Amino acid sequence: MIDSARAAHGAPVLDRALVTFDFRGDAYRLRQDGGAFHYRRAYADPLGRPVVEGLTNDGPYRAVEGDTVTLSPSEQSAVETTVNSVAYFTLLPAPLGDPAVQPSYSGRDTIDGVPYHRVEVTFRQEGGGADWQDVFVYWFRTDTYAMDYLAYAYGQGPDEEAGTRFRAAYDVRRRTGVRVADYHNYTADTLAADQMAQYPDLLEKDALEQVSEIEVDSVQVRSDKGEHGPVELLN
Repeated sequence: MIDSARAAHGAPVLDRALVTFDFRGDAYRLRQDGGAFHYRRAYADPLGRPVVEGLTNDGPYRAVEGDTVTLSPSEQSAVETTVNSVAYFTLLPAPLGDPAVQPSYSGRDTIDGVPYHRVEVTFRQEGGGADWQDVFVYWFRTDTYAMDYLAYAYGQGPDEEAGTRFRAAYDVRRRTGVRVADYHNYTADTLAADQMAQYPDLLEKDALEQVSEIEVDSVQVRSDKGEHGPVELLN
């Protein structure tokens, strides 16, 4: 089921591609070449200096005005969390092919008259990243396997502030065969991680609080399959 959803969203294109977009005023470049990757965010700091923060297979980095700076462990964690989370949500459901993903089928729902498969995902600690204890739920259409809705529980580790979110896709479009969408972002303060299957019912009852809009602007996807070597792609 996840393989079908990944294919429907264009994951084979993303296996070796460059994705660029703007998110909340920052410019992102996501490069992938199979298992190699380079995710990058560019912005201006409060002093107006150009800053580039990135994440590769070797770890996170930050460059200010072109010069790489030394990061403390907490700063490394902050860069990794920020860059990786934006990349992860933008590329979904392609990242569900990662070895750390532990999916389980949890039922079917009908949302706005459309039938969906509901799939829950947890993560192995090894390879699951700093937030490996987070829990996700995805809703894939039974006919097209489009991922129109997702929910997630964050802060599931010890001494973390926990909560859940529910996202509903809109402005769905295609870029070089890759499905791109923006999302209405909702929450229900009363729902815990093991109750996220209730989100569709609460949505239809207009009982959710919208907390934000998740919009990716100026999206471009360039497939590099068969055109360049991996080193050139990741520069």
